[in-house]
Amino acid sequence: MRWSELDYLGCLHSERRGYEWVMAHHGGLTPTQAREAALQRYPYEPDDAPYRGLLFHDEAWHWAMLAIHGDRYVVEHPELAHPSPEYLAAR
Repeated sequence: MRWSELDYLGCLHSERRGYEWVMAHHGGLTPTQAREAALQRYPYEPDDAPYRGLLFHDEAWHWAMLAIHGDRYVVEHPELAHPSPEYLAAR
């Protein structure tokens, strides 16, 4: 799939915002730390990057939970398997 720049940037900013929210509310990071974590997790990929946007195949909630709780978070914290209503409202 080829992204338009506008679509790609919209998705990038949305996922960064979601990741930042989770890292602040569930990961205990300060707002500045959460913002930096989101920028690192979701770097800008140039238009000619072969897998541009592949990271978007899972929601920011999932990637943040992996960073906070590890790859067994769904088993060890089943209540976190799906995004919370608060997260969804913040997006």
